[in-house]
Amino acid sequence: MELQGKLIMIGEVQSFGTNGFTKLDAVIETQEQYPQPIKVEFHKDKAEVVKNQYKVGDEVKVGINLRGREYTKDNVTSYFNSIIGWKIEK
Repeated sequence: MELQGKLIMIGEVQSFGTNGFTKLDAVIETQEQYPQPIKVEFHKDKAEVVKNQYKVGDEVKVGINLRGREYTKDNVTSYFNSIIGWKIEK
């Protein structure tokens, strides 16, 4: 899947645990009749690419994957979705 729009926010690269996992959150606003701000996660080397080569205001095309997961606590099950960017270009 692809998402096109303007970068309106680029977060900081965050590190988690001792395994070296890093991620960066960015928000892309779609360019349609009713623009939508969509948060996209970039992991590992893609996080560094976004941080170092892109800036707020850039028009981008992002290859994305949708991920879902189930979480159960106290016998209550919830579901969460993530949008993961695996490719980005101007």
